Amino acid sequence: QVQLVESGGGSVQAGGSLSLSCAASARTFSRYCMGWFRQAPGKEREFVAALSWTGGLIYYADFVKGRFTISSDIAKNTMYLQMNSLKPEDTAVYYCVADRDLMRVRSIGGDYWGQGTQVTVSS
Repeated sequence: QVQLVESGGGSVQAGGSLSLSCAASARTFSRYCMGWFRQAPGKEREFVAALSWTGGLIYYADFVKGRFTISSDIAKNTMYLQMNSLKPEDTAVYYCVADRDLMRVRSIGGDYWGQGTQVTVSS
């Protein structure tokens, strides 16, 4: 069973930065691909970023390319999402996800989800 716990959400003005963290249960990164999804009010959940369990493959949604960076620290069993140049349309609940299949992470998020952390960007 994989457990995921997000942290680091909050409120920021447009143009600002936030860093999200996802703490995973032990050994998750040696077996699972990880990623981030988000859901804005009244909208469906959408893919944000993903990385393979080796960290060698990384994917981003077009709307975050050049602004967000996904990374992981295997020793700490933690994944990160550094978000820069935030826009009001980035306001959403951000979810950490995990699955053995990277394509599933990119498409539907996968088998495991965290509880989510709120990110609010004001104009």
